This record gives sequence, structure tokens and C-alpha cells, in this order.
Amino acid sequence: MIDPYALPEDLRDAWIVRTRELLDCFRRATGGELLARSGNPADEAERLFAAPFVVVAHGPEADPILNYANRAGLELWEMSATDFIRTPSRLTAEPALREAREKLLAETTRKGFVSGYEGIRIGSTGRRFLIQDVTIWNVADAAGDGAGQAASFAKWRFLDPEMN
Repeated sequence: MIDPYALPEDLRDAWIVRTRELLDCFRRATGGELLARSGNPADEAERLFAAPFVVVAHGPEADPILNYANRAGLELWEMSATDFIRTPSRLTAEPALREAREKLLAETTRKGFVSGYEGIRIGSTGRRFLIQDVTIWNVADAAGDGAGQAASFAKWRFLDPEMN
């Protein structure tokens, strides 16, 4: 059986580069580490992809497009990596919650990172879930240019479909 959440071979090199950006920028922003660094970018990319917590990121576009998710993130949003990286990140929140999400991202842009966030998100199938104790940080590429934002969290729970 084909694993729908496996990383396609054609994305591996981009995921290695993005992983280094995510890990380096998380360290700079928070002073901590998402995972123990090995110095081997391919190893770090594999370990972050397999981590038991969620890591997702979007680019710097005016309407940011998702450009990274580890396996836990792909499973939570119920998307393949190929579909995930084509998705505007605003679609991870329901329309009524997008304004609050935008304010959070603007606050992150100003401060460099925000931690302790809690909010409701929606998967590709419409399944809603509460994410808790989220850290969001700004991401830059190797040249120091803004490359979007990322988020990580280990706590989430699915919500009753009837819950408002």
C-alpha cells in the first residue's frame, strides 16, 4: 500500500533546505531547538519529518502558500505533501477565524516569534481541531531574506462536528 503521507522523492531536496531554515530560524528566534542538531542536513530533515509533533510553514507571498509540513502535519490536515504545498495557508482556518489568524501572523512578524497560542484549524476534509501551546516564528532563507513563517505544536484535539 502507498503511504499518502510519505515525502515524494522530488520534494526531498527542497525539504532538506527548508528544514535547515526552519531549525536555524527557530533557534535564532527562541533560543531553543526543535530537535537535537546532528550537523547532517539530510538526517535532520528526516528526523524533523518523522517527529511526533507538528511543524508547518508557509512562504512570504502576499497570500502565503504552505511550503512545508512534517508527517504529523500532513496527517493532521489529511493532505499529501504535493497537495499541501499548493494550498494557501489561510485555508487552514475557517473563514470566520481568518482575521484573528492574520493578526497573530502580524504579531509574529513584529516580535519574531509568539508562543502559547491556541486556536481552531480545519483539515482538508472539513474536520476541525483545536491546536494548543503553539509556537510561531519568522523564517528567513540562507541570504537572510524573509521566507515566511512556521509553526510547531505537540498538542491538538479534534472537535465535535456540531460544536460552534
